[in-house]
Amino acid sequence: MKAVRIILRQDLVNYKKPTSFQLKESYPLPPYSTVIGMVHNLCRYTSYQPMQISVQGKYFSKVNDLYTRYEFKNATKYEEGRHQIKVGEYGISKGVATAELLVDVELMLHILPEDQTTVEAIYDAFVRPWEYPSLGRREDLAVIDSVCIVNIEQKKIDEQITAYKDYYAYIPYEMIGNENVNLTNTRPGIAHPGTKYKLTKDYELVNYGSKNEAKIFRRWNKVDVLYGSATALEDETFMVDEDNIVAFLV
Repeated sequence: MKAVRIILRQDLVNYKKPTSFQLKESYPLPPYSTVIGMVHNLCRYTSYQPMQISVQGKYFSKVNDLYTRYEFKNATKYEEGRHQIKVGEYGISKGVATAELLVDVELMLHILPEDQTTVEAIYDAFVRPWEYPSLGRREDLAVIDSVCIVNIEQKKIDEQITAYKDYYAYIPYEMIGNENVNLTNTRPGIAHPGTKYKLTKDYELVNYGSKNEAKIFRRWNKVDVLYGSATALEDETFMVDEDNIVAFLV
């Protein structure tokens, strides 16, 4: 099979955790759904194209930054002492909140589309993007260092493969349970060093209303992963590209 491998950089970026509000916290690497959204935008897809994604990378540090936050509630009338903005007869509050930003992010992405005929189109979309690529927030620009099409196959490796450039990765939790990888930074009493996440990948539209009064919501499909650094062990089976880089595809 063929996949598109992308190496990119970002200066200051926030991959927002959906459950964080007062402090807009960031995932350490972009979730699968964020990467898939970037691919679909650059390819101008109007419907979902199934694909597998591997996300690896690192960042230098974290900082906190201020941003303008707007709050409003349906049917809340404007009150002069309470709201800063008036829209018609309704009020909007304007204030300051804090966002967590990752500094000097480096990422390596493997994109393996289910439809192999689209590999060239995805490659072209990153080589000649129709607009500036962004990953995370709209303003989180991505500087693409390299894009290439690589052959990738599932095989039993003859000798262990260490993490590329000491990158961390989202490792599918089933690999951890099957002991296919050796996690670095081990500590006594800690079985699996790293941070476990339940990441969104794709969604389906579900009607939670009635046939006559439809209430359509997104139901996300989520993946259990461990964020950590790992060595692929010999005599175990992995997806490996032609440059002997392990892709933790989901």
